[in-house]
Amino acid sequence: MSGPRKLVIVESPTKVKSIAQYLGDGYEVHASVGHIRDLVEPKNLPPELKKGSLGKFSVDVENGFAPYYVVSDAKKKTVAELKRALAGADELYLATDEDREGEAIAWHLLEVLKPKVPVRRMVFHEITKEAIEHARDNTRDIDEALVDAQETRRILDRLYGYEVSPVLWRKVGPGLSAGRVQSAATRLVVERERERLAFTAASYWDLNAVLADKATASDAATVQFGARLVRLNGERIATGRDFDESGALKSKATLLSETQATSLADALASPSVNIHVASVESKPYTRRPAAPFTTSTLQQEAARKLRFSARQTMSVAQSLYENGYITYMRTDSPSLSQQALNAARTQARALYGAETVPDKPRLYSGKGKNAQEAHEAVRPAGETFRTPSQVASVLRGNDFKLYELIWKRTVASQMADAKGSTASVTITAGPTPVAGITDATTAEFSASGTVITFRGFMLAYEESQDEERNAATEPTESKLPPLTAGQALKAITVDAAGHETSPPPRYTEASLVKTLDELGIGRPSTYASIISTIIDRGYVTPRGQALVPNWIAFSVVRLLEEYFAELVNYEFTAELESDLDKIADGEEDRVDWLNGFYFGNEGHKGLRDVIDNLGDIDARAINSIPLSDEITLRIGKYGPYLEVTDTEAANPATGEVETPRRVNIPPELAPDELTLAKAQELIDAPIVTDRVIGVNPANGKNIVAKDGRFGPYVTELEPEPVVDMEATLALAEAAAALLAEPKVDEVAAAASGGSTTTTTAAKKTAAKKPAAKKPAKAAAAPKPRTASLFKTMDLAAIDLETALRLLDLPRTVGEDPELKEPITAQNGKFGPYLKRGTDTRSLENEDLIFDIDLPGALELFAQPKYGARRASSALKDFDEPDPESGKAIKIKDGRFGAYVTDGITNATIPKAETIEEIDFARAVQMLADKRAKGPAKPRAAAARKAPARKAPARKAAPKK
Repeated sequence: MSGPRKLVIVESPTKVKSIAQYLGDGYEVHASVGHIRDLVEPKNLPPELKKGSLGKFSVDVENGFAPYYVVSDAKKKTVAELKRALAGADELYLATDEDREGEAIAWHLLEVLKPKVPVRRMVFHEITKEAIEHARDNTRDIDEALVDAQETRRILDRLYGYEVSPVLWRKVGPGLSAGRVQSAATRLVVERERERLAFTAASYWDLNAVLADKATASDAATVQFGARLVRLNGERIATGRDFDESGALKSKATLLSETQATSLADALASPSVNIHVASVESKPYTRRPAAPFTTSTLQQEAARKLRFSARQTMSVAQSLYENGYITYMRTDSPSLSQQALNAARTQARALYGAETVPDKPRLYSGKGKNAQEAHEAVRPAGETFRTPSQVASVLRGNDFKLYELIWKRTVASQMADAKGSTASVTITAGPTPVAGITDATTAEFSASGTVITFRGFMLAYEESQDEERNAATEPTESKLPPLTAGQALKAITVDAAGHETSPPPRYTEASLVKTLDELGIGRPSTYASIISTIIDRGYVTPRGQALVPNWIAFSVVRLLEEYFAELVNYEFTAELESDLDKIADGEEDRVDWLNGFYFGNEGHKGLRDVIDNLGDIDARAINSIPLSDEITLRIGKYGPYLEVTDTEAANPATGEVETPRRVNIPPELAPDELTLAKAQELIDAPIVTDRVIGVNPANGKNIVAKDGRFGPYVTELEPEPVVDMEATLALAEAAAALLAEPKVDEVAAAASGGSTTTTTAAKKTAAKKPAAKKPAKAAAAPKPRTASLFKTMDLAAIDLETALRLLDLPRTVGEDPELKEPITAQNGKFGPYLKRGTDTRSLENEDLIFDIDLPGALELFAQPKYGARRASSALKDFDEPDPESGKAIKIKDGRFGAYVTDGITNATIPKAETIEEIDFARAVQMLADKRAKGPAKPRAAAARKAPARKAPARKAAPKK
């Protein structure tokens, strides 16, 4: 290449090809593949630096919080390639992402590469020709304030994690972690579960009536409509909103009992009751479109509509951005550029009609706490949006679904309001005598209907909503028949309906993201990693769409609340984000702020002071939740269990209670399901003990069913010896007689005058006697035969015949007529299988170990070991291929349980979900989540202990 050469460094390899194409000749584009360096682990510091605070954090808190960065081993090759590319360049363009992290990556590149050529910072929010050319022509310097803000965040998280996590290890359990934002997110999930635990359901009754015009009620064409009881004798009827968390009525509303509701329904159903329209009110109905997507709202809506996890949404959005389909996906601004406004309005006008586009563009601003609004909303890229039909041939599966969602939301945001009218009708029934109420009871019903006369933006898109208890919902489109005040009606049916109040719904990923955004905790770009972290750490388990906290999370949150209250305070966590914004804006000094956070300042107790003054933390108390005076929930090293103490069984002499009994809690039991009644049920359940099933007729041994550490099994034990009491008594009497006779040395002593001294001759004789031989070591007793029960077997119901068949495994199916080798069926570490010499074939289920015959076994061995045979061993097959890989999706049974696979990626099915519950959409989501998570990190090999060094042999002195 002749002429000047300019090196452009981007973050992702996916961007390289597109950007190089747009920049043209003279530009060479390389990727840093994310960060090239980070804070080193303290254990990897040079020995001379492993002292003081630097040795603890890799951050020198005593000297301006100076960080110690290193290029990771994985990035040394990348850095070497970038240096080689830079060696022949005349200019360097740092084109990393335009957020704080991207700015920090650019700064790190500058620090490591040390270029001697001009450096330009190039930023863009979409990968289109126009955007790249504009960024090339409008470069700037690196924003040091943005870098300071990102560095401060990184150091803050290191200090927080490295100071607080060790406390969790000591007092709750090894391997736990505390994070500035993840701790607040975990606390939100735990607090919601606490509310569910404390919740007491309340019952209430109301009436639902189906009504029609009285004059034409018998006409089949008459329109019937539904109405709900709202008042009784002028008093409002209680609904779910009228009860508090303890189930008590918190308003003056009238509470109907079942008897009253049933009596009222029967009375109002009578043809003699006067039912008429009391009033009709019509109001105009208007609904505005939702704002374009921010990172937060994109994650929420993708979770609701597409069932994507936050991590999956960000992974797919990253791909769409890097391939030039959407704008930058990390933003908290819902605003659109003028270019985007024009594109959305033009497209809406062309697709849905000019009347669907308002005269002026719609402008949106962020409502989230700490919203920066530095970038525009997530939208289709370019000055002309590509419609879903135009990209359908190149985008597949999840990529297409998310692009279509973004396109619809963006176009709809610039369309006109939906308009219509809502009719509200009040209906009076009675007065009529009702037993248990009054002799002149008047009931008031309400009915409403909304008619959309102009759909506007609804032609393109409607936003979904999270499940919220007792929340007012948008009226659905429904139509009432023409009604006028005074019109007589007839009750077709009147039914009493019983209801129970419901606890607050658990967080979903969508609602947790929404709450974090509203509270200003973290940044939208971090929500996906936050949720993934609290799931991966075992604090939270997804159950369907709900996030269910595990008991270990209760202990962690309790310890943080009691000893680090400020750090998990939502307001304080949000203020940290505001402070980071001030650093990014140049309004706050990085070092001064970190000094205040760590060492404290006026009005704030520093983290160091908190750690130094924790005092004694009672680990047992932190990990205990009393359910009653006798029952305590303990969160132990191996999981939660109930500790039951019988205070009435205390030793009357000492007052001490016997060793408490432990009762394991089923892993599938959610915390809010562990009520006192449920705990008592677990305690009262019969204890499975060793059960003698019968006697093996072949050898007379007892066959015993047991429940062991690795599950239920059967074993063969020697029978207890039968004791002959008469023979035992005879032996005891004989032994007593022998003990009563005088000893030989005593008789000899009496004959010699009473001396018991052994003669010299006797001593010599004794000395000549050979030493007694040591008894031979007894041979080890053979281990009893054992066999695990199949998954389909019940320990309480196992019979002798089945137990003997299990103990006789492996079962010989027959002999291969050609190879003359026996074929056996058996259970192994990876499931049931057939064995012929060294060749094996898996069986579809354990029952086939007993059922398969020789022809069936030969047929399996005739099939290839992999490929076609494996396809038949799937627990569940799906008709459609995976949209991303194009491979068939199956559910299989593996070493660690059932898993979803497309032959390339495997995703384990959580314990909370069953194979039957996994549909195609869920299977695709699980595979996508696993891909987004990336391959598992290899376990570090255990360090081998070096052999002790021998002292070197001394050399002989040289001869003179």
